[in-house]
Amino acid sequence: MAKGGKKKGKTTKKSAGIKRNPLFESRPRNYRIGNSIQHQRDLTRFVRWPRYILLQRQKRILLQRLKVPPAISQISHTVDSNQAKSLFRLLSKYQPETKQKKRERLLAEAQNKAAGQEKTKSGPKPVALKYGLNHITNLIENKKARLVVIAHDVDPVELILWLPALCRRQDVPFAIVKGKSRLGKLVHLKTAAAVALTEVRKEDVAELETLAKNFRAQFNENATVRREWGGGLLGLKSQHREDAKKKAHEQETLKKA
Repeated sequence: MAKGGKKKGKTTKKSAGIKRNPLFESRPRNYRIGNSIQHQRDLTRFVRWPRYILLQRQKRILLQRLKVPPAISQISHTVDSNQAKSLFRLLSKYQPETKQKKRERLLAEAQNKAAGQEKTKSGPKPVALKYGLNHITNLIENKKARLVVIAHDVDPVELILWLPALCRRQDVPFAIVKGKSRLGKLVHLKTAAAVALTEVRKEDVAELETLAKNFRAQFNENATVRREWGGGLLGLKSQHREDAKKKAHEQETLKKA
């Protein structure tokens, strides 16, 4: 016989008044290696970004900090999205012919000429967008351009810096839009600094006149855009420092009073 009369059973302590659902048992997570998946963290500060991205960000910050003269600052004042939609809808109707279509047209003319056929007029001269800085400059100087559209992100900015002043002097309405790539897409190029409309079809005359009237008031006759300096914005640390100085100065004035 074994010593000891009674076997000791396992005693379970039941917490009084607390009912736990076994389906939703709390399991604390362990974030050590090989256990629970860790939370996603923002590692932006630790990423080694390419050089061109660093230069883009530094340039943006510099343009915010430094004081920008009005002649350069006016390029950043662009049309809003609603006006841009209606403007690009109009410009897309007057895209010039592509290289492939031009090649096909010239080939057909050459074949007709070789066959001895006389050149027949296919119709009136096609109406299309004009592009190229030299070409647009000549159109503005001769007052043939009815609307000039300039891109805001041309680099270097000196390429189009004088165009607004020339348009104002020749009384040609102009507009500044976002994206040189959007203008380039209209004329089948990668980018375009500026495009111009010299004439439109009869059904689009009213729309062109409305846009020209709006852009003339917004850009040509707007004196504040020509006189307003840009940039000069402080960073967060500098703003907090200036606020602290201002508060300290106010407290000193209160004590003296």
